Amino acid sequence: MSQDESLGLITKLSVSLGTSEPALRLLLTILAGYPLAGVHRFCVYGKPALVQHGFSILAGFALGYWNYGWDMLHTVFAIGVTYGLLLVLGGTAISVGLVFVFNLTYLLLGYYYVGTDSYDINWTMPQCILVLRLIGIAFDYYDGQQPPESLGAENKKVALAQCPNLLEMYGHTLFPASFMVGPQFPMKRYQDFVAGKFSENDAAPTTNIKPGLTRFALGVFYLAVFQALGLLVSDQYMYSEEFGEVGFVKKMLLMGAWGRFTMYKYISCWLLTEGACIVFGLAYNGKGEDGTPIWNGVENVKLSTFENTTEFTHYIQSFNINTNHWSGQYIYKRLKFLGNRQISQLATLGFLAVWHGFHSGYYVCFFFEFMVVYMERDLKSIVKANNTLSGFFGDPTVSTVVHVLLRLYTLVFMGWCLMPFALLKFDRYWGAFSNVYHVGSLTFLLWPVVYAPILRLVFRKSKKEEKERTE
Repeated sequence: MSQDESLGLITKLSVSLGTSEPALRLLLTILAGYPLAGVHRFCVYGKPALVQHGFSILAGFALGYWNYGWDMLHTVFAIGVTYGLLLVLGGTAISVGLVFVFNLTYLLLGYYYVGTDSYDINWTMPQCILVLRLIGIAFDYYDGQQPPESLGAENKKVALAQCPNLLEMYGHTLFPASFMVGPQFPMKRYQDFVAGKFSENDAAPTTNIKPGLTRFALGVFYLAVFQALGLLVSDQYMYSEEFGEVGFVKKMLLMGAWGRFTMYKYISCWLLTEGACIVFGLAYNGKGEDGTPIWNGVENVKLSTFENTTEFTHYIQSFNINTNHWSGQYIYKRLKFLGNRQISQLATLGFLAVWHGFHSGYYVCFFFEFMVVYMERDLKSIVKANNTLSGFFGDPTVSTVVHVLLRLYTLVFMGWCLMPFALLKFDRYWGAFSNVYHVGSLTFLLWPVVYAPILRLVFRKSKKEEKERTE
């Protein structure tokens, strides 16, 4: 089939499915991870490192080229420059700083020159994943030059004593099952995978097939639910006059449904890529107590926690796990010298907003994340500090009712927090905010200046309670 015929086929298929051509290409690229995993498992796995790196590089670049053409050279260039900096400067603070600044600046220039007013599927998407991966390598190489006793447990696991060679750099970053949309994983995992350190289960080399296909099936299921919810809500609907005329209770429920619609788009992609990584064998994470291999090494979403959230911290713990772990390990914990957890958290969220791009919606979204977590922690401390409140909420009947209400709270207000992230432009998310009477702003932004002082005044600790807590 000629290239023109292939292009025509993809275009026709995208039209018939009601999606954009770039989105369809991305989905097919994600699904391509499974046959590639099969080829790797039976033809490449266990071969010399040169062969394995070559497979990863060629497959990853081919998939990227099929999506973005010669724009893939941006990726090649960024990896090459990063390698050069690490090779020349070694595992030093200077190399970390230069790798950080170069890659983030290059990504932001990409956003500036090719970004639009909507969610873009272009070369900046894999470049976004690449930035974290390359910065992580620089930090890990730096950690590998530090005294082991000065490192935390997580840093010790991924620290690099030597600079990765050029083939390792390209093989890791272009790994075909994770290059386009993640998941994130450290260089150390890739090196161990290539070195055969995950081969202790070779006596039963197909033990990864079932868990891999299970995640694949879940990915297909969430993709189907995403499509079904798309019949009920859409991004445009949230700031439309039609939505503005809906009753308040129905609005709240629709906002929650739209939030799930938005999150399921990401979850379906992550489940599909995780399944491919499992089939590759990259996701091996040791064995359980019964000796059964565990395949959650690159898990990016914990479905049981996600679907049963009662506070926003549960979303952070269960959604986009690898990126959250990356930002915690390489940004939040590195800001410990500031001596203030809230400043470190705000700075980390600020980095994530910049990493996503220039749209104001990213900054508003992450600011609301900070405010929601702040409110929840503050409210917990008020309840914990008051015996009357603690006893009331400890009652089994009350706790059951509260559990149901909290499930509704997290469902509805996750929709609120996601509106600026998904709608991007001020006029869109402001219109959506107005449609729901700015309920999120009234809830979260007024907490520290209105609600919290009133609650502390009403439920202030008695002298007896203070005495009990000091004894």
